[in-house]
Amino acid sequence: MTAFVNSPRWTGRFTWMAVATSCALALTACGGAKVGSTGTGAVTSAAAATSAAAPTDGASPSGASAASATGGAANAACGTVNLGVNPWVGYESDAAVVTYLLTTKLGCKVVAKNLDETVVWDGFATGQVDAILEVWGHPNEKKKYVDDQKVAEVIGSTGRKGKIGWYVVPWMAKQYPDITDWQNLNKYADLFKTSESGGKGQFLDGDPGFVTADGGLIKNLKLNFKVVYGGSETALITTFRQAEKDHKPAIGYWYSPQWFNNEVPMVNIKLPTYDASCHDDSHPADAKCDYPDYDLYKVASVKFASSGSPAYDFIKKFQWTNEDQNTVSKYIAIDKLSDEAAAKKWVDANPDKVKAWLPAS
Repeated sequence: MTAFVNSPRWTGRFTWMAVATSCALALTACGGAKVGSTGTGAVTSAAAATSAAAPTDGASPSGASAASATGGAANAACGTVNLGVNPWVGYESDAAVVTYLLTTKLGCKVVAKNLDETVVWDGFATGQVDAILEVWGHPNEKKKYVDDQKVAEVIGSTGRKGKIGWYVVPWMAKQYPDITDWQNLNKYADLFKTSESGGKGQFLDGDPGFVTADGGLIKNLKLNFKVVYGGSETALITTFRQAEKDHKPAIGYWYSPQWFNNEVPMVNIKLPTYDASCHDDSHPADAKCDYPDYDLYKVASVKFASSGSPAYDFIKKFQWTNEDQNTVSKYIAIDKLSDEAAAKKWVDANPDKVKAWLPAS
């Protein structure tokens, strides 16, 4: 489910600096490329985010937009739910299932706000975002909007555990067994040189919006590598898949839960053991050790929490496993189902889990 600035999933990817600024000012719909698309990011108008316009990759609309378009008139008791949606397929799967059930079971109208995972928090202060379904860290945003401004509240665990780290493609770990220890990476740096890495080994990151500490780690561990942004989760997957197929070198930032791990079992590089004193998500440039393990959590606006909408209780109860999320992600990314169709397929196969989230009948 990430180099990121205030979260373990993003920190500045090519165009995201300008995009994040415009998003922060206007909360327009800003999102990275969907898995399966060829783009590296997109900026659309706020009006487009609330419609069911077809996406540029030829797939069906995003889960939130698509389901709201088919869900009929909003139930007065539920109303409109403004759902923050971040640009990776695991989150897209969260949003697809939540949106499908809110619209078909509770009669809600769901509006997708496709935003960078850091910028989306601004929506709590402006009233334009009601909930975030999957948060990776973000201590700075939590302090600002939950502790200080008190416009948002943490509403529990997603039920999933997140892991971020450094990985190489499997064939490299077999051919160079000691490459999986960071202390040996400089020995292999020349293998990873590219035209973009300036004479150093290329370390591949994804979307510049993801919060990562990779630049800090490379500097502080004195490694002869340079972070190069691929531009999206899709770019990471494409590069790793091709590198494994062609036996080409590839090293980069990767994470779980992620459906792609079932296709290409990426091999983790052992970094210095995590400790809060050597890796603080609030100061990624100072990182000297591995990422922490993340208990992924949900956040809702205080206004939404006190609205009386059944959607709030549903989202608060919504929990599923890494395997559940990966299943829906595969439906979307590999089987090419629309978000709505993917959600329906999973919901139909898991009635007991769904029942636990819905109001008692």
